[in-house]
Amino acid sequence: MKTALSDARRTRRSFLKTSAAALALAAAPALWAEDKSGARRPVLGAGAHQYEAIHDWGQLPASIKYGNTHGVAEDSQGRIYIKHTVGAGSEKADAIVVFDAEGKFVRSWGAEFKGGAHGLHLNREGGEEFLYLADPARHVMKKTTLEGQEVLTLEYPEESGLYGGKDEYHPTNVATAPNGDFYVSDGYGKSWIHQYNAKAQYLRSFGGPGKERGQTLCSHGLMVDTRGAEPVLVVADRSNRRLQYFTLDGRHLRFVTQELRAPCHFHQRADVLLIPDLEARVTLFDARNQLIAHLGDGGHYKELRDQPRDAFTPGKFIAPHSAIFDHAGNIFVVEWVEVGRVTLLRKVA
Repeated sequence: MKTALSDARRTRRSFLKTSAAALALAAAPALWAEDKSGARRPVLGAGAHQYEAIHDWGQLPASIKYGNTHGVAEDSQGRIYIKHTVGAGSEKADAIVVFDAEGKFVRSWGAEFKGGAHGLHLNREGGEEFLYLADPARHVMKKTTLEGQEVLTLEYPEESGLYGGKDEYHPTNVATAPNGDFYVSDGYGKSWIHQYNAKAQYLRSFGGPGKERGQTLCSHGLMVDTRGAEPVLVVADRSNRRLQYFTLDGRHLRFVTQELRAPCHFHQRADVLLIPDLEARVTLFDARNQLIAHLGDGGHYKELRDQPRDAFTPGKFIAPHSAIFDHAGNIFVVEWVEVGRVTLLRKVA
């Protein structure tokens, strides 16, 4: 026989069950959102850092096939620049592809970087914007306009006395400082970091191979971190599985080792540090370099990076190689996979 007490108990059990399900959903690392077409996309993160994962962003023309997607940048007009090694069967050898903010193809260039395209850094200088491009295969760093016109070419730093020739030099990324100095990391070579002034005059080298303070093993990426009272250089000391901080004249400051696997590079927005980690996730740190979130943790790239696109799991990364915040706080991620992959993490909270 039904009673008021039994009805109340059933109501309470139903409420608790529903509440528990809601809490579990809120805590999940990947939820699902639905776009206008009805397709369901994963949502990564939690709280104030939630992002809808839109894989294979950008309308790539049929004449271009991605190779490994290595670099990404955004200019002041919201255009997105992708640097890739150029895939097999591509009709055009252009290693730089440019899209507008909606993902529509704008132009491509950079055939001279085919097979060696790596680091891509955009810097604003005196009202103009320039790209710094590292090519470890050709042992060179180039500075160009946004349309690809060459402004500067730097070969190996012979004046450092650290190299027997250009073949020992394999630059991976570039960082620029507020005073105009810039830094080139020899991440795939001897792990030295070379500093130049705004006139591209050699200043010094620091780092070098090793595990001790001030040494690196694969100084893969670097950025001038301006989140503190004074700008400092942060290096993705990838094979040592850590971040290493230096003063702008190359003196070791400290390490960050927690919550890292194989950090590749950096970008910052306000107090948040964005770290693409080659071992299948994107990490966000706060102003004190404490963990905010790991996004899209896919485990390890070993079994997947040379697989076809349909083998990739939505909402999971394989091998993030570079990432940036755009002007609106969304995140673009490019991955070291043979078929290339560009993912937009569209901020939803």
